[in-house]
Amino acid sequence: MHNIWRNAKPFGADEMVSFDIIRIDENVKVAEHWDAMTALRKKTASGRSQTDGPTKAKDFDKTEANKARARALVEDVLIGKNPNNLTKHISSKMYHQHNTDIKDGLNSIVEAVKYLQSKNNMFQYTKIHKVLGEGNFVLTISEGKWNKKKQVFYDLFRIENDQAVEHWDVIQEIPTKGLANNNGMFGF
Repeated sequence: MHNIWRNAKPFGADEMVSFDIIRIDENVKVAEHWDAMTALRKKTASGRSQTDGPTKAKDFDKTEANKARARALVEDVLIGKNPNNLTKHISSKMYHQHNTDIKDGLNSIVEAVKYLQSKNNMFQYTKIHKVLGEGNFVLTISEGKWNKKKQVFYDLFRIENDQAVEHWDVIQEIPTKGLANNNGMFGF
């Protein structure tokens, strides 16, 4: 689920955007829950909200291929195995961005990376933990570092014609203190 939580002050802000993953067991009961949250921002670089856009999945026969495409995008571009494959994975014709600090379009991603590098504050993805998908929507759950802290990266991609055409994300620092359990954020 991709949600807006209201009255969420205990989680960090009055309104939070989250990705929630729920595992249902064989008795159709909630068995496990994972999430990542970030503060809702009303103004974004693209003018899009953190949660708007298409919601109806299609191309169900392409689910596995789209999951492989999203995994390759994260491995090549975000982990850095082959960053020159950016235009192979992301459409240069249409790319709608829901990250609060990046405008629409492929060129805006390049600009954002250059800016972060100039500030010596580039995010570092180190490992993909899970790739979930249905049709043309694929969610990757990764870990890494940003702002000198360990982070979880939830990236939701909408895939069309074998390329990402839309992106939503939640980036959250991985908590280490005051935890209610020892399950961790990646025990899929």
